Amino acid sequence: MATVTLKGNECNLAGNEVKVGDKAPEVKVVKSDDLSEVTVGGAKDKAQLVIAVPSLDTPVCAMETTKFNNQAAGIDGLEVTVVSMDLPFAAKRFCSTEGIENLTVASDYRNKDFANAYGVLIADGPLAGVTARAIFVIDRDGNIVYKQLVPEITEEPNYEEALEAAKKTAAA
Repeated sequence: MATVTLKGNECNLAGNEVKVGDKAPEVKVVKSDDLSEVTVGGAKDKAQLVIAVPSLDTPVCAMETTKFNNQAAGIDGLEVTVVSMDLPFAAKRFCSTEGIENLTVASDYRNKDFANAYGVLIADGPLAGVTARAIFVIDRDGNIVYKQLVPEITEEPNYEEALEAAKKTAAA
């Protein structure tokens, strides 16, 4: 079982841990703008950058979403989705307030299918039930070609590394 830390305290992750080289599980999440379902994972006509965050209502998650909105959304051939457990209504308000228009913000609140399928569901501790901070890049064939599980939940990911993997995959 994979683990991350929250302010130095270990938290176990539940679900099926996926690795680079695995097929990306195809799961449905709920779009914040209209409550429709959108699929992440699986084969598509574009590469995918899927970003899991604990909650858009925290400074680190808000900053991360804003940075990817500004930097990743301009990559041709790339579909960008941020997934959290936030209710779609709260996520929609966040997007309106922060000007998030260049990527899809979605919620896994209904069944936690994404968090379980990708092994990023925090199983214990104060944040039990939300997603860990993680990034997945998926190629057009539906293979995971990059994974970044941020070891400390309160820290930002390595943007440069994730964006480089996304650009390379989208261009392939």
